[in-house]
Amino acid sequence: MRNELKSLIAASVVFACGDNGGRDDGGASATLTPPTSSPTAVTATEPGTASETAGPTSETPTMGTGSDSNATTQSPTDPTEGVTGTSVTASGGPKFDLGITPDGGMACSGGGGGEPDFSYIWIANSGQGTMSKINTVNLVEEGRYIVRPDSAGNPSRTSVNLSGDVVIANRAGGLTKVYAQPERCADTNGTPGIQTAVDANFLPWGADECVAWYTPMSYISQRPVAWTQGNFNKATCQWENQKIWTSGNNDDFVNADNQLDVLLVNGDTGAIEATVNVVGVNPDYYGIYGAAVDGNGNFWGSQLGVGQLVFIDRQSLQVKMWPMAMSGYGMTVDSKGYVWTCSGSGAARFDPMTETWQTVVVSGGGGCMEDGAGTLYMSGNPNLIIAVDTETMVQKDVLNVPSYVHGISIDFYGYVWGVTLSEPYAYRVHPVMKTVDTFTGLTAPYTYSDMTGFALSNAGSPSG
Repeated sequence: MRNELKSLIAASVVFACGDNGGRDDGGASATLTPPTSSPTAVTATEPGTASETAGPTSETPTMGTGSDSNATTQSPTDPTEGVTGTSVTASGGPKFDLGITPDGGMACSGGGGGEPDFSYIWIANSGQGTMSKINTVNLVEEGRYIVRPDSAGNPSRTSVNLSGDVVIANRAGGLTKVYAQPERCADTNGTPGIQTAVDANFLPWGADECVAWYTPMSYISQRPVAWTQGNFNKATCQWENQKIWTSGNNDDFVNADNQLDVLLVNGDTGAIEATVNVVGVNPDYYGIYGAAVDGNGNFWGSQLGVGQLVFIDRQSLQVKMWPMAMSGYGMTVDSKGYVWTCSGSGAARFDPMTETWQTVVVSGGGGCMEDGAGTLYMSGNPNLIIAVDTETMVQKDVLNVPSYVHGISIDFYGYVWGVTLSEPYAYRVHPVMKTVDTFTGLTAPYTYSDMTGFALSNAGSPSG
């Protein structure tokens, strides 16, 4: 399967209409360029310790708060050109290198070399029932959205598609999609222009026209969510046929009804297109806990604890399962097609070709993601991000952060993000320089899925 994935990968990441790109090397490319100016940053020294390095403008790590950020770092690849400090539009903003057009075809107008117009990380504010859209370059929150009509969905996992739009699952049931850019949103309320949040001040339910759709689902536990890649239309420079995998469970330990469903949802409408009832997993309250897709858009799901790894074929909807090698919490699929589960026990790597596991024991925590170049970053204890070599299965580095991070993501510059558990912080870490920039202003955050879309791009997509 790994060789098949490498031969099929020719995906692009399109985060703006008219822009296109892709890759032909089996992984997303993310090139680190240090900020041209830096405030005081927390710099890793030895595991479990941190030292402060003085910078020219501040004595604390860079902070971005809500709509008014005092972050002073410039973008890794000069994306500040065209950024006004409020909302980012198609005329300018954070940019990252995307490579070539899928299948080597003629470049679409507007950016044959890549450089779409925005890069966001989407983080659930579980205690508030909202989701934040944070510019990964200037650390400004450019939108916050209620994600269930009653604001009581206890949202958690987010997933970003190859168009840049996001879907979020409510742990209490229900799925919501939000468009990343106002020009994609529909004017539905009769008031001229698009009414949408531009900072941490969210609009009432039904008032934000960038909330594309909400699909209610009656589950006591709905955690995982993952976009499929879809198909790239070179004539329109748009991704089409993008679907969403999610899963819901109604077992409650006492009254197990065996209703553990994996659902395939239409990304444009929110309509449920297929429901697969999964039988044979360990019965518990949570059901399938984490999910990711491989380069063919197939579903991979894991259970909390030592449960089952679940595979569902995107086309046939056939199910396969394997016992997990160690306790699972976060999960991801890397650029070579390996499936990873991560937890406090360490990390386990599943090879779909041989159907075998390998493990590495480290002081882990929650989520994990691979950088496309052979390093898995995972949440670690006490206040660490742990780097694991994906081939040798050994710990090779640690990144110190100011407090424990539960969620791990990577942006398209290659910066590693850590999202705290309940504290209001998200940290952006340079994995080589080990400098830390801090966003503050979250409300009981709890996200450790593909918050940026990098993992989806990193997994690849079919070329045909």
